[in-house]
Amino acid sequence: MKLLLVEDDERAASYIIKGLRQEGYSVDHATNGQDGLIRGLTGEYDVAVVDLMMPQMDGLTMISRLRAGGVTFPILILSAKNTVDDRVRGLKAGGDDYLVKPFAFSELSARLEALTRRIGGPTTETELHVANLHMDLIRRKVFRDAVEISLPPLEFSLLEYLMRNAGRVVSKTMIMEHVWEYNFDPQTNVVEVRVCHIREKVDRSFEPKLIHTVRGCGYVLEVR
Repeated sequence: MKLLLVEDDERAASYIIKGLRQEGYSVDHATNGQDGLIRGLTGEYDVAVVDLMMPQMDGLTMISRLRAGGVTFPILILSAKNTVDDRVRGLKAGGDDYLVKPFAFSELSARLEALTRRIGGPTTETELHVANLHMDLIRRKVFRDAVEISLPPLEFSLLEYLMRNAGRVVSKTMIMEHVWEYNFDPQTNVVEVRVCHIREKVDRSFEPKLIHTVRGCGYVLEVR
């Protein structure tokens, strides 16, 4: 399940992202309302978690503009403001639920599950398929033409990210942020090395070739 988190507090965002990824969410993170609006209007998300007090554009304005732009995915509002009027304003702006800070992660998780279930969103995926490449997210296994491919945890996560974004070019920076969860020195070649390892296992002995380098941009997993 793909989730958009719009939160400018680095510590809070790190806490939320870590927990959500452990529960199987693919998380995109925006640090201000303007970036969140652009991502929300152009990306494909199952649900969003939005803070209200943010730079460049506040959360209520962002949510209102998302709804005006035709965005329908459920939005969970996070805020330290806890009066009835604050909650009413959030819901009237287009939010579907309102969670007051500080909160327990277990409650955030439960509310997201209830939101997607109530509004008819998809359940968490258990399998990913691209052509004859199959990933079992429950058993943590990968198959190509029914041949099992052994991947260490980090390479499994990297391939999962590529498969969840099949057909979309993902940059080296995006991979670092989503798979390693922090930024490396831009000059490091750790991403290139890992992609090379995965390509050797997933593509070398099989057709069609799925993992492609887009020069100057990043990588894309797709059938060509």
